[in-house]
Amino acid sequence: MYMPKYTGNPDYHHDTHSRIGVLLTNLGTPEAPTATALRKYLAEFLSDPRVIEVPRPLWWCILHGFILRFRPRRSAQAYAKIWTDEGSPLYVITRQLGEAVQEQLDDTAQVEIAMRYGQPSIRAGLEKLREANATRLLILPLYPQYSAATTASTFDAVSEVLRGWRRLPDIRMVSHYHDDSGYITALVKSIERHWSEHGRPDMLIFSFHGIPKDYFTAGDPYHCECHKTARLVAESLQMQENDWRVTFQSRFGPREWLQPYTDITLKELPGEGLKHVQVICPGFAADCLETLEEINMQNRGFFMESGGEKFSYIPALNTDRDHVDALSALVRKHLCSWNNATAEDNVETRRRALSLGAKY
Repeated sequence: MYMPKYTGNPDYHHDTHSRIGVLLTNLGTPEAPTATALRKYLAEFLSDPRVIEVPRPLWWCILHGFILRFRPRRSAQAYAKIWTDEGSPLYVITRQLGEAVQEQLDDTAQVEIAMRYGQPSIRAGLEKLREANATRLLILPLYPQYSAATTASTFDAVSEVLRGWRRLPDIRMVSHYHDDSGYITALVKSIERHWSEHGRPDMLIFSFHGIPKDYFTAGDPYHCECHKTARLVAESLQMQENDWRVTFQSRFGPREWLQPYTDITLKELPGEGLKHVQVICPGFAADCLETLEEINMQNRGFFMESGGEKFSYIPALNTDRDHVDALSALVRKHLCSWNNATAEDNVETRRRALSLGAKY
């Protein structure tokens, strides 16, 4: 019978000061804008049964027999349009966001970042926190709206790592923050700043990443949480019902996804006499391929080619101070009952451990 090996922290001493760890996670990114890197990244991403709920043998044939033969090259060309000297915008911004939250939290907790797919991995992030003797972990996926394909998949990955640890930490996970007051305020302020520079549009589009419609009908709350986020922002801005819409982008494959679709909507708006449009993507904490290339390049083109006159994309919250404040406050709220152990507690723990035969 197979017996798993449960790993411990090789640097652990019984009087090591215990810490609180915070893991900020995001979706992920390829290591380079090349077909080879994209094939590796997409293979990991699209192999996740939370993302693609299709029988595994059938999906394996589709993924390896067709998708991974053609899509990596096209995706690499799209990534090349937004790639920076520091790397993928998603990685760069997420790293900067983690540093900013760490600065606000100071010694309250140690903050690490991780990607669900690609690098730095969730395993690597958790190992850094274990090395710091984080005996209490808060997992904060940077997905404001819950979906099984994103938030639950992150939980799966965290669980897979922790199942091999000898000492399990206390764990908390933020499953969503779609209606958090700090998050809503940050969105409102970002829109107001944009309006002060570009004016108010004929139509404000709230574009969220889509999911297959049958995920929603099976009970995924994502669709409802997207609409609540948009409604709360629109109400704060005192917008009329006809001044804004919720749409869904990034559909993939032949299945029906949540509607209305962003690209089709933008093609139709000029025909309705709406020539000035602004788009914001509240589901993305950091700008990435889906916002910088899909929305601000592809969909901008669809709108302008259909007769639109003015299009602007309102950037993701990224490292805006209001966003950092909101995330830091969210972390503090979830950590409020976790107090750090005192030095005296650590000394007493070591004394008792040594008396029972521990080496350190």
